[in-house]
Amino acid sequence: QLEVQLGKHTDSLPLGASPKQEDSEEEEEEGDEDDLHQEQIMKHLKSGQRNSVSAEAYGDWNQPKAYTPVVVPKSEEQKQRLLEVLRSCILFSSLDIGSLDIVVDAMAERRVDSGERIINEGDSGDVMFVVEQGMFDCLKRVDNHEDVVHRCSAGDFFGELALLYNCPRAASVVARETSLAWELDRETFNHIVREAAITKRQKYEEFLSQVPILANLGQYERAQLSDAFRTQLVTAGTSVLRQGEDGALFYLVEEGELVAMKSEGGEPEREVFSYSRGGYFGELA
Repeated sequence: QLEVQLGKHTDSLPLGASPKQEDSEEEEEEGDEDDLHQEQIMKHLKSGQRNSVSAEAYGDWNQPKAYTPVVVPKSEEQKQRLLEVLRSCILFSSLDIGSLDIVVDAMAERRVDSGERIINEGDSGDVMFVVEQGMFDCLKRVDNHEDVVHRCSAGDFFGELALLYNCPRAASVVARETSLAWELDRETFNHIVREAAITKRQKYEEFLSQVPILANLGQYERAQLSDAFRTQLVTAGTSVLRQGEDGALFYLVEEGELVAMKSEGGEPEREVFSYSRGGYFGELA
């Protein structure tokens, strides 16, 4: 059962064209594509929406680098604290225990004083941050002053956009109080966290395309949605939600069968609906 908590081309040489002409045309096309790609990224960043994970293209022109795990010394007590933080963070929820251990080893503790600016909008970025304690304000420049556009507390993360898109920092981040955060380097993020998120996305995109209520979503919207899903295993006989409770979650059934029970006028509960793969509930609340 899924729980939502709401993310090459081949060239041929035209007949009669010379290799020099082809190179010139390819450079012009690549330049246009780069400009368009950068424009799309910046437009999305300015919208204030959380970005989804995007895969980097690899080929003869861009070979992936061999990754050597980074190990930052830390005590067992620090490791356990960090593990608890990462398990509550949606960005790391799809990692297996081996990948989590690599991330824990690579992260470095960062104590931040109240008022300290940990990220500057427009700077390049090589690390992202996960908050263990305290609170941070995310600020964007608007008409020569800065507005708070988001506030991060324990379990939240920031700084990942610069690592995903190789673009400048989208906002500044300032500690509202004395805080404790953990920083993760670009190489570990790209080789461990991003690859796991992409694998998770690929797993769920096809499934989501078969869910009736999501049939009109495009591939981009389904990709973003698959990034937001968390898997919840439910044993037989367990109540997922109860009649009359406030609802903040939407559910999709990936495997198994569930039944909806309803009580009216003080009568005993009776089965009114059943759900199987592709079924959904919780959307009315």
